[in-house]
Amino acid sequence: MSNELASLSTAVGLALQAKGWLLATAESCTGGGVAQAVTDISGSSAWFERGFVTYSNGAKSGMLGVPATLIAAHGAVSEEVAAAMAQGTLAHSEAQVAVSTTGIAGPTGGVPGKPVGTICFGWAMDGRVQTQRLVFAGDRQAVREQAVAHALRELLRFIR
Repeated sequence: MSNELASLSTAVGLALQAKGWLLATAESCTGGGVAQAVTDISGSSAWFERGFVTYSNGAKSGMLGVPATLIAAHGAVSEEVAAAMAQGTLAHSEAQVAVSTTGIAGPTGGVPGKPVGTICFGWAMDGRVQTQRLVFAGDRQAVREQAVAHALRELLRFIR
């Protein structure tokens, strides 16, 4: 794990522990990378509750309750779906805070308006939801690594 991910994960853990909160994740394009980063931290079981890897649309609907109609209307790679994933994570866990990722890591899969590197993020807690859409450059691994770091960086801002 990079020093940046270790620092971010440690800071997230300290912030969550200070509030007595648990984190859960829902990931598509990052394939569990956020969960891996936080569970690489010793003692993370005190603040990390669970992670969902919902790579398919069916998994997003079946595991998180994301309406198939929402996916059909906006596409799996959308802020609307990222928000629903984060909210569904809270509804299907014991966590107080959730983060979600859905995107196109590449090298294929880009479409007009959603090029390779497009990642949508969702953060949810206490009735509040924040989303963001970014486009990262690089190969598949670079896009995924940047997405994991961004998810954690913004999560830290969200919970503080």
